[in-house]
Amino acid sequence: MEFRTDDQEAGTYESLGAHIREMHERMMQLAPQIMRVACALYDPADDTLKTFVNSTREGEALRSYEAKLSDSYSLTALAESGDTRVLTDLPTDINTGSAHSNWVLSMGYKSSLTIPLRFQDRLLGFLFFDSREHDTFGPEVQRELVLYGRLIALAIANELIVIRSILGSVQVAQQFAEMRDLETGAHLSRIARYARVIAKALAPAHGLSDEWVEDVFLYSPLHDIGKIGIPDRILLKPGPLTPEERAVMQTHTTIGLSLVDAITGRLAVQNEGSTRIMRHVVELHHEALDGSGYPHGLRGDAIPLEAQVVSVADIFDALTSARPYKPEWTFDAAFAELDRMVAAGRLRADAVQALRDHATEVQLVHDRFHESAAEEGVIAGAALSSSG
Repeated sequence: MEFRTDDQEAGTYESLGAHIREMHERMMQLAPQIMRVACALYDPADDTLKTFVNSTREGEALRSYEAKLSDSYSLTALAESGDTRVLTDLPTDINTGSAHSNWVLSMGYKSSLTIPLRFQDRLLGFLFFDSREHDTFGPEVQRELVLYGRLIALAIANELIVIRSILGSVQVAQQFAEMRDLETGAHLSRIARYARVIAKALAPAHGLSDEWVEDVFLYSPLHDIGKIGIPDRILLKPGPLTPEERAVMQTHTTIGLSLVDAITGRLAVQNEGSTRIMRHVVELHHEALDGSGYPHGLRGDAIPLEAQVVSVADIFDALTSARPYKPEWTFDAAFAELDRMVAAGRLRADAVQALRDHATEVQLVHDRFHESAAEEGVIAGAALSSSG
């Protein structure tokens, strides 16, 4: 039998999923019956569990699934207690009705082990082990798998720490420079969620995993961090920029990349796939499909998908938000403008369509994180709150 993991299907995407696969192979030396190892990531800002990475030996992987943690009494109890849960006869131990329970039973799993993933007393998510045989997870197997769970929790926490470090550096630079025009927390929260809507819709057609979707969600708030290096006379200028000033403004993409490289290098980040996504989002989110963007004038598929996703999310948010020089546009007007940019060959049609197809969800994000509402934390910061 051959293992399939999401990162394999995504081609060159080196990810946490690859490490899960390696660990799965070692786990099977201990218990060959373990057919599935899967991690669900917890977003405390929305009280949501989302499929993240998995290694599935038999059957289909569960993808693009999310649910409120508070809707599951048993998982909420595990999150609060930190205990593990062993189910020895799944067909009789779990209730049917939920999409997740129905999927577990349809895959023929008979026993399971669930471990809450924690870092510094904060919940990161859950690790699920499933077997198609009864009573797979005895005391000795449990002890070993708990150790694997700690390693996985550290790997996830490491990625979140990187985001915290980058945001911390930006905040310090902002304080020293007394800059007043960096993006608000509400804007960054909207960008992250719009980008996730698009990424989730596009991922299946491109063979990309839930991990890729969540990385786009986590890293999209960093897209304009390079603006900390733009002089106030340009960044805060109320009127149109001159061609020379616009050229300086456009350097925020390469400044941001330098900042990301410096911080990830200092932290010796191991997850090359996630680091690559972060770099693409920061440097390339102003590229356009027709080659008219910057900083490199890339065309078409030469622009990484994650950068194209964030570009559409960023433009949509700019159109539907009030600015000193413009009122807030309606969704209809914003979509009409995005369609015009698609027709001009600048934006992905399927990315724009993803927002339109999920207009209800997008509207909820817009209303929840509206500039006039009480200021919310940056989504990456909200995600990081789960790591302490």
